[in-house]
Amino acid sequence: MGVDEPKVSYISKDELICPVCEATFHREELLSGSGRLIAGNITDELHRLYEPSARYGEVYPLVYQATVCPECWFASMDKDFFLLPDVVKDRALVDQQKRIAQTSLIFPDVDFHENRGLCSGAASLYLVTYCYDYFSKEVSPTLKQGIASLRTAWLCEELHVKKPGEHYDWLAVLFKKKAQFFYVEAVNREQNGTEPIAGIKNFGPDTDKNYAYEGVLYLSALLNFKYGPRQDTAARVAYLGEAKRIIARIFGLGKSSKARPGPLLEHARTIYNDINKELHETDE
Repeated sequence: MGVDEPKVSYISKDELICPVCEATFHREELLSGSGRLIAGNITDELHRLYEPSARYGEVYPLVYQATVCPECWFASMDKDFFLLPDVVKDRALVDQQKRIAQTSLIFPDVDFHENRGLCSGAASLYLVTYCYDYFSKEVSPTLKQGIASLRTAWLCEELHVKKPGEHYDWLAVLFKKKAQFFYVEAVNREQNGTEPIAGIKNFGPDTDKNYAYEGVLYLSALLNFKYGPRQDTAARVAYLGEAKRIIARIFGLGKSSKARPGPLLEHARTIYNDINKELHETDE
């Protein structure tokens, strides 16, 4: 690589030891600054879009978020990699070939010894969703599976733009439906006390801003509205009604709604109105 060739990432000098297979490796980290990331719009799913840079081209921060062992493909969010309970390490090791085969079927030709691209980035986040099944409730695995599934979907949308006709658009919807399940389940578990959310510090869902628990509640409502089951009309009416009440309560929407700044509020107001339309309701 020439000295003047623009770089968007670097290989960390810190050596990591996989808690599953004990292989040693180094993380690839995203470089910041120097105009690499030019912030664009925020979608209704709280996904930050970035404009291409004249010098660095297209940069996708999500590609670098997961820590993945390049040998056994055990993966997690960065801070949890060494928190795997000892009692499940053998199970994770036995699952190695299944984990690799299943991921390779969805995202072929991925090699985690190489620098990350869109496909390996999506595969890494899918592996995060897969591997949090090994973790205990203390690290809030269900919500982290929801975040990872949503991030996988966003990268699949980018892959669809690059490779139309290879069904990445279908995969994006599939992973958003998985995210819908995990978000709703995480909220239910937190509220009934079976799995706390204290094990997560940054609720994301993207890397640029922490929308806290309000963002979790908003996304559980949004994903339910957009991707939740529709076969049972009565059940859909029931959970949309509950979603509407949650959004109204945390954002002060409805008859007494007052304007407050911020993209989360604006998106919450939109989904609140969309739910009203489907339910044929009004706040007048």
